[in-house]
Amino acid sequence: MSQSHTCVTGQVSGPLCPVEEVLDHVSGKWSIGIVVALAAGPMRFTELERHVKGISRRMLTLNLRKLERDGLLLRTVYPTVPPKVEYALTDIARDLNESFATLIAWAERSRHSITEARVDYDQEHGAAAAS
Repeated sequence: MSQSHTCVTGQVSGPLCPVEEVLDHVSGKWSIGIVVALAAGPMRFTELERHVKGISRRMLTLNLRKLERDGLLLRTVYPTVPPKVEYALTDIARDLNESFATLIAWAERSRHSITEARVDYDQEHGAAAAS
């Protein structure tokens, strides 16, 4: 089975991006971390780097560009020496963050049940089945 994408970088006309592509962009590990971190307010690159645990500078840069292109982030450059750059959520990203907050609350409520289910499964099917 092959997957195809109708939206290509630089393609302006044509059909809207499919829902799967939008979900892929916003559901990535780093995208979620960036949106959740920026929910506290605008941040500079190095602040974001500290808040999003484990992200490399390159991955942060790539994800910031992707989220800005998708209209989820505002990048503001202040005319100072050296230039000051801040990132902030747009209205649609704040709306998205509400969904993330709901998902995070569900994960916190469900983590013990999931852990118990994993233990039960591993005991029934053997530890090798868990990987």
